[in-house]
Amino acid sequence: MKLTRRSILSAAAASPLILPGVRARAQDKPTIRIGVMNDQSGPYRDVNGPTSVICTKQGVLEFNAGSFNVEVLSADNQNKPDVAVAIARQWIDQQGVDVIMDCAATSAALALSSLCREKDKVCIPSSTASSDLTGKACTPNTIHWTFDTYMEAKSTGGAMVKAGGDSWFMIHPNYAFGEALQRDTAGFVVAAGGKVLGVEPYPFPETTDFSAQLIKAKASGAKVLGFCGAGNDVVNIIKQAAEFGISQTMNIAVMVGYTQDVHSIGLASAAGMRLSETYYWDLNDRTRAFNNRVKDKVQLWPSMAQAGNYSATMHYLKIVQAMGAAEAKKSGAATVARMKAMPTDDDCFGPGRIREDGRKIHPAYLFEVKKASESKGPWDLYKLLGTTPAEEAFRPLSDHACPLIKA
Repeated sequence: MKLTRRSILSAAAASPLILPGVRARAQDKPTIRIGVMNDQSGPYRDVNGPTSVICTKQGVLEFNAGSFNVEVLSADNQNKPDVAVAIARQWIDQQGVDVIMDCAATSAALALSSLCREKDKVCIPSSTASSDLTGKACTPNTIHWTFDTYMEAKSTGGAMVKAGGDSWFMIHPNYAFGEALQRDTAGFVVAAGGKVLGVEPYPFPETTDFSAQLIKAKASGAKVLGFCGAGNDVVNIIKQAAEFGISQTMNIAVMVGYTQDVHSIGLASAAGMRLSETYYWDLNDRTRAFNNRVKDKVQLWPSMAQAGNYSATMHYLKIVQAMGAAEAKKSGAATVARMKAMPTDDDCFGPGRIREDGRKIHPAYLFEVKKASESKGPWDLYKLLGTTPAEEAFRPLSDHACPLIKA
């Protein structure tokens, strides 16, 4: 893709510079600038997009910084790494952005992580899935928040096999995220004693018709249809699977799914679907309290990726306050090191920590989508089936590929 100044500015202007309500006016105070970059107009818009920006601003609002100013910028990276890097360079070089959050598509997140290392800024992907961010692509400037392909594969894939779903047909988008998720899920299926009877990629983001893949899945005789895509692709394939009658003969496991997907699909088609998230609004008193504070500000209630931006913002600003904003602005790697040293705790994820490889850890939850008769409201979507403790939910350090970890 050939980038022009117009295309870069157009993408960056998708959401203009925002000054949150909590801000200091004194000109002599340092300013911390947070850039939220994600999909504002494409297939992942509902599961990150504007709601991620609102959750970031909520974190700034609640932190209530007094000793430094905080500004939030946002932009649409169109799920393209070249667009993401062009915008990020402009943010860093011309506007003094200190941290880039959310990131969305894996290809964009990997490019942004590399750039933040080059520029010594902080990168915190929240809506990105690939576990490579804390594996072979880990850097001292990046923290991977919320979830990853390993966690999703273990929480959903392993559990499904133990429940009797020992034969799988898998469908995934043909880029880094989908390939990593399919790989990790297949690994857990086989390790648990299951078999993968077929794997079918599809071109992303061009495909909206999954009939060819679904016909092959139905003919495979597999017990489980494992879908390794995300965003609008989840909505489209689950609706089409219902039309094909596949849910009558196969259990459906969505490896990366969100409340927004289920809300859009509708319980009539999604009931019984299994998926994992690390946050759900109705988990406990703290998650309900957070949701009550933001639900009137958003069109779609936050799911885990968006809640992750709130959580990451709160922890990042705590460290900035502890270091002093001027000092934190000097080095992203030094700031990340301090973030790893302090335990995390917030209303969305509860207590947690950040490991040496940059992996933020917290529990993972396996859910089943409710039947319409079981739901008490538009966002009452899940019933909890099981919990994977924080120290078990993510890839163990003993199995690391991160060059930051010394053998």
